[in-house]
Amino acid sequence: MSVLHSESARRSPTEVIADLWNAWTRNPACPADLAACSADDVDRTARDIGLSGWELRQLARHWSDNAELLFRRMAALKLDPDEVAAADRATFQDLERLCTVCDCKGRCKRDLTNRPDDARWEDYCPNVATLKMLNALPWASRRAG
Repeated sequence: MSVLHSESARRSPTEVIADLWNAWTRNPACPADLAACSADDVDRTARDIGLSGWELRQLARHWSDNAELLFRRMAALKLDPDEVAAADRATFQDLERLCTVCDCKGRCKRDLTNRPDDARWEDYCPNVATLKMLNALPWASRRAG
């Protein structure tokens, strides 16, 4: 079974790209750079993980920019990423994907560092609607604390 094909639950794009990297470092003959793959191979791989070829290329290009800011934003909102992922894995994966390819990382990082409670992030964050919806739910982790 290849790294990309799994009978378990659908994995996040970040996990799939990490698996690609791990496979490549174990077997340097396998190209890690998507540019070395044919367009059909990229599209097929992307379909396997529920993305378009463009989205997979964007995720690979932004790999070093992963969704760390998403976790910081969720912490500012007092949302537990593990609880959200367990409740709705597909929604959580969409949050990760959008954060990973977002063009406002510098602004987001500054806002999270300087004023995490300020609502300015709602003007530029591609995840604003989903995060606001999740924030309105009665999460168990909020009741426990």
